[in-house]
Amino acid sequence: MMKLKNFTSVEDVQQPAALVEQARLLKQQPLAYHHLGRHKTLGLLFFNASLRTRMSTEVAARNLGMEVMVLNMNADTWKLEFNDGTVMNADRQEHIKEAAAVVSQYCQVLGVRSFPSLTDRQADYGEQIITSFVQYATVPVISLESATLHPLQSLADWLTIEEHKPVARPKVVLSWAPHPKALPQAVANSFLQWLRLAPVELVLAHPPGYELAPQFSAGVATTHNQQEALAGAHFVYAKNWSSYRDYGQVLQVDEDWRIDEEKMSLTDRGYFMHCLPVRRNVVVTDEVLDGQRSLVIAQAENRIYAAQAVLKNILEHADT
Repeated sequence: MMKLKNFTSVEDVQQPAALVEQARLLKQQPLAYHHLGRHKTLGLLFFNASLRTRMSTEVAARNLGMEVMVLNMNADTWKLEFNDGTVMNADRQEHIKEAAAVVSQYCQVLGVRSFPSLTDRQADYGEQIITSFVQYATVPVISLESATLHPLQSLADWLTIEEHKPVARPKVVLSWAPHPKALPQAVANSFLQWLRLAPVELVLAHPPGYELAPQFSAGVATTHNQQEALAGAHFVYAKNWSSYRDYGQVLQVDEDWRIDEEKMSLTDRGYFMHCLPVRRNVVVTDEVLDGQRSLVIAQAENRIYAAQAVLKNILEHADT
């Protein structure tokens, strides 16, 4: 048992490996703590689209006996103002101070999902939305993905690696992959933040210009040679992200970084991982994604138990 007040990054967790183990045990008996959430409500606030995060977190909450309320913040509610001192005579009708305080009266735990603008690095990495909810809510706040981090995904990823690792300290490669649109760095940032604390050999591979923020990549073995990185790997996690240096830009890359069977043959019977959704035959070929070494569906299932472990720890200390 560990005291978990909020869950916005691995820094909120005293013992990350212990939380992974709790998620593993919950997977074996998902209804064992159904009493914890009785007469409690989880509010899920989505500023952006979601499939796995929304459904897995709802299942996790109901496994613990909680009720769930969902709001699509850009469609179902008033537009929120986050800045102090603003004269609110434009299109934003409600301030975060009142909104967070009000929803805290209706729910015992809040989950918030928001994406970056990918136009203003300072603003995005300032994490105004999730930070404001933590500041003004009077109940625990869980990140369902923020502008720079996706801790629930990384917790599920660590659990998936633990379940399938063929050796005590497997080689895990996070490889950049191509994508036609500019995507956030959140999944990659979070994966490095969590997995560098795990018992793995962690390697980061990306083309020049796609370096991640130093606070996440510092101390991680990094290469611009994808094939070198994949050699002997036990897990290959493919993910696209836009440039951090040339913020939000999709830079020209000469080499083909798509994951295919030829590249997977360089690994030590490596497993393929991706957080989904994934662009077939852009990020990864059909053969790899549909193959027996693909773990993408297992990762998606483990999102339930990652969320459930977080909620369980919050509920166990709700009154302390």
